[in-house]
Amino acid sequence: MPTLTLIHPKDFPIARYADALTRESISSRAVESLEHLPPDNGALRVLLVDAGMSGNGRSPAALGSRTAVVGIGLAEQPCWLSDESVYFHLAQSPSPPVLLNAVKRAYQFLYQKMRADQLERQLSDRTRELREVNEVGIALSTERDHSVLITKILGKARELSRADAGSLYLLDEVNGEKVLRWKLAQNDSIDVESFEEKILPITRKSLAGFVALTGETLVIDDAYNLPETAEYTINRSFDEKNAYLTKSLLVFPMTNHAGEVIGVLQLINRKRADAPARLTASSVPREVVPFDEETVALMRSLAGQAAVAVENNLLYESIERLFEGFVTAAVTAIEQRDPTTSGHSFRVADLTVALARVIDRIDSGQYRDVHFTADQVREIRYASLLHDFGKVGVREQVLVKEKKLYPMQLETIRARFDFVMKSAENEVNRRKVEYLLQLGRDGFEEFSRRIDQESAEQIAQLHKDFSFVAQSNEPTVLPEGEFNYLQQLAGREFVDMRGQKRLLLNPEEAKILSIRKGNLDAVERHEIESHVTHTFHFLQKIPWTKDLVGVPNIAYAHHEKLNGRGYPRKLTAVEIPIQSRMMTISDIYDALTANDRPYKRAISTDRALDILKMEVGDGLLDPSLVAVFVEARVFHQAGVLRT
Repeated sequence: MPTLTLIHPKDFPIARYADALTRESISSRAVESLEHLPPDNGALRVLLVDAGMSGNGRSPAALGSRTAVVGIGLAEQPCWLSDESVYFHLAQSPSPPVLLNAVKRAYQFLYQKMRADQLERQLSDRTRELREVNEVGIALSTERDHSVLITKILGKARELSRADAGSLYLLDEVNGEKVLRWKLAQNDSIDVESFEEKILPITRKSLAGFVALTGETLVIDDAYNLPETAEYTINRSFDEKNAYLTKSLLVFPMTNHAGEVIGVLQLINRKRADAPARLTASSVPREVVPFDEETVALMRSLAGQAAVAVENNLLYESIERLFEGFVTAAVTAIEQRDPTTSGHSFRVADLTVALARVIDRIDSGQYRDVHFTADQVREIRYASLLHDFGKVGVREQVLVKEKKLYPMQLETIRARFDFVMKSAENEVNRRKVEYLLQLGRDGFEEFSRRIDQESAEQIAQLHKDFSFVAQSNEPTVLPEGEFNYLQQLAGREFVDMRGQKRLLLNPEEAKILSIRKGNLDAVERHEIESHVTHTFHFLQKIPWTKDLVGVPNIAYAHHEKLNGRGYPRKLTAVEIPIQSRMMTISDIYDALTANDRPYKRAISTDRALDILKMEVGDGLLDPSLVAVFVEARVFHQAGVLRT
């Protein structure tokens, strides 16, 4: 129990009670007046007050919660006592046993009150600490960024334990061997911003290695005076290099639900509650205290939650890597069906993410209040990567079609022309033989020369007409005159080997060759455009997490236009998400500037930007987003610049 001091008036006959006080080891001290009452300095004391001291309403100078009052021969309780004061009343000139009993009762009351206050404070502190640990656990369980997570773990551990410094290690495996990966170091007194992650062997000679191997908790009061039986040692090189002094240490394991150690937390130099923010080697002995039992228990609780959070985080990261690998493999597989578009989806993703980050930072314009979280940027990236995945549902011959006609169709037409030309040659030979049989050699040379010339002209025209067909097969704009000539050509007939009349170009071939622009007919174009719907239906099958649930809808709208002329749903401006609008710009830019494709030549960045601006003028693209795309040179940030 704390010692008791009896404070009494200067003229109080304390000698009468000296023997009784001495037997109880109670010291006494005389004061002249209440104004000269000394501070309690943390000790318990009983103040004797008589009529002389209590008169004139004078208040004591230092009456704290650890001082009880015993009134001697007072008619009433002193007016300066509060309702919470400890007060006992005795008659004038009490006997030693009576006075001693009153003093002891007052002391017991003070002691019990002090203990109750201490317990209440401890309970309050433990409640606060547990609440903080619970809040830390909630914060850790929701953190997805691994580097942020481990920073929070170490930071909160230091905050709750008042540790000046600390380190965090995670167990890992390198080349089949278990190692400690020193992930993080923090120090309030020394700059550790240049810290670099290190891989350390697991050995009982180091503190972290010993804890990792044994699962024990090390509580060290004096790091430089370890027990002789200790297997571990302290590396003093950091202290010597930085003029630091390591004193108290708490090193404990992070253990998962299966009892496996997955990491180690090391806390250094527990500071007093009122210690300065920064310590020096000279101030450590004065400002640093050992880690007490309550702190150790609290840190063990935190370590358990931290271990679960780290393990969940690593599991989440592995799932993310798995999904990322699936997405990459899927996109690569789809693009391999059409080698000419290889890399398109990855470039569109890079462009759209870069544009989203620029939009997130701008402080003026239509989208100055639009911001994207890290999860939303990831959502945009996945939607961009998978925006063309529906091409898996498009026939490959349509997907990779280079000309208006498929190669076999053109070869069939070529065979007809070759047949007609060969037939013309055969007809010339037949007529020559017939002439000789009927008329002999007279005039044969002139006849032969004339029909050879006619045949040559006919064959030359057929060559010219086939060249025209081949030129019409190119995916370019078909001029009006050429369209009319193609219609005339489609009406020409020839006689086949069975003597039946047939068209040099059948109606289907003529229709395809008459496509005014591009290389696809209406059916094929519809099939190509259907890839957007296929993409949406495929992406809907994936059980997206809530932070990625918008991926299908973002991808679904990447071919919509603000004026409703897009596809497949003919959405208007208010119905198209900003994420889709950004992707549309990126998709068009890359399609224009990517490597040459069979149906178009690649163009420069400047020309592509001009086309984007033209589409803005036509009401197809978002003018504000295109302006940001151009002014911020998003294509340069994403590394998709074409000269």
